[in-house]
Amino acid sequence: MSKVIWQNDWFIWAIALGIGFPILVIILTEITHRLQRRGQPLAVTLRLVRNRVLPVLVFLLFIQNVLELDLDNNLVKLVETLVWIFVIDASLSLINSVLFEAAGENTWRARIPKLLLDLSRFFLVALGGAIVLSRVWGADLAGLATALGVGSIVIGLALQDSLGSVFSGITLLFARPFEVGDWLQIGDKVGQVIDMNWRAVHLLTRTDDMIIIPHRVLGGEIVLNYSKPKRLHVETFRIDFDSDDPPNLIKQVLKETALATEGILSDPSPEIRTMEYNDYRGNYEVRFCIEDYQDAPKIREQLMTRIWYAAQRNNLGPTIPIYRLRKLDSEPNQADSTLTKFTESLKSIPVFVPVAKQQKNLENFSKGAVLQHFGVGETVIRQGDPGHALYIIIAGKAVITVKDSYGEQQEVMTLSSGEFFGEMALFSGKPSSVSVSVVEDLQTIALYSALVNQMIESTPSLAREIGQIIEARRKAIDEVKQVNLASSLASSNGAELSSQG
Repeated sequence: MSKVIWQNDWFIWAIALGIGFPILVIILTEITHRLQRRGQPLAVTLRLVRNRVLPVLVFLLFIQNVLELDLDNNLVKLVETLVWIFVIDASLSLINSVLFEAAGENTWRARIPKLLLDLSRFFLVALGGAIVLSRVWGADLAGLATALGVGSIVIGLALQDSLGSVFSGITLLFARPFEVGDWLQIGDKVGQVIDMNWRAVHLLTRTDDMIIIPHRVLGGEIVLNYSKPKRLHVETFRIDFDSDDPPNLIKQVLKETALATEGILSDPSPEIRTMEYNDYRGNYEVRFCIEDYQDAPKIREQLMTRIWYAAQRNNLGPTIPIYRLRKLDSEPNQADSTLTKFTESLKSIPVFVPVAKQQKNLENFSKGAVLQHFGVGETVIRQGDPGHALYIIIAGKAVITVKDSYGEQQEVMTLSSGEFFGEMALFSGKPSSVSVSVVEDLQTIALYSALVNQMIESTPSLAREIGQIIEARRKAIDEVKQVNLASSLASSNGAELSSQG
């Protein structure tokens, strides 16, 4: 007696697959959407199960249990192989989602090198492939393993150097003593890491040359990382001065110059140490901090340049005996040179012409005048500092600036040879309302307050003339401030209108 249709196994499987498949798709879709809204990485794995694993698995069950195809049928084997491939893919996605996608930045999971992860995935795929070959296609894994073992020995002997680099690379990538962007010294080579792979580290030098260092070579070298444990870097160098120059003055000048150099940090503050003396020189160590080793050459060059100008202004000099003799022999000539430049400077400025005509006082006045040099980028007068001198420009250019409401420097005017600055703070006795910076190497005659007072006593009209110049410059400063204020108000009103709109 034949069975009723619903009593057949194939019919039960057909009903189960026809009803169960849509229900499972709906359930997986709902769970995936919820996880996706929460930003959970597990949503990717469930999407793979819904879109790949489940449809192919249902098709396999259909041809096996509804169509009742034999297990040795090639179609069944192909579909089963496809199921295993999708299961392995979903398993790798699950491991990645659970272990690594949600890993914190400083956890051990985040520090595992990408190469090691790729090798682990390759091993799992190979293991899954072996299971498929054995279970589905009936392959002899023992014979295959023997053949692979012999082949591996031959390949290993032939590629032992390359494999050594690979395993050294894996070790370095796992330990992660450095990363892309770090500055390293490896042996006598210094450069920035621009790439790391399983074979070598690529460095870019300061001269834009690339150095490729294999891991097996790197493993035998001492590596100095300038960017770790933090990017803050300490620079140190030594400099000599004449042994007759006062050490405290030298240390003060060096520290002030370092603090005024852009890029050198004030916290921690630069340190100046007296190291040693001999017959002609005193040796000093300068130690300062910068934010990044990459900027070290530029900052060091700026500091060394400014030290020369600062040393000249403070009558400090090198320690070579020949220079010392030349310096002593040239002092009378320097005095004559200062007198000449002082006289010429006064004659070039209409305000000071009456003073320049007083021949009997010029020599006495010149004794109080100081010839000073300033380099490009230096700030001669800083806004908010007290004024001590009036500076007459012999050569070069300077710019007067004032801070706006945002703390940015706004240019008021540019000064050049035959003009002067510093008079506003000097005459008012108040902190300077402007800053004066060098835009072209500056040579000046500094007239300190005592000397200026002597000039005014000998030429009373000088005070009135300078007062008129002060008033004109104050108007120029006020105009710059008003323009900046109007611009700020317009910007704020525009922002309010945009927010209301």
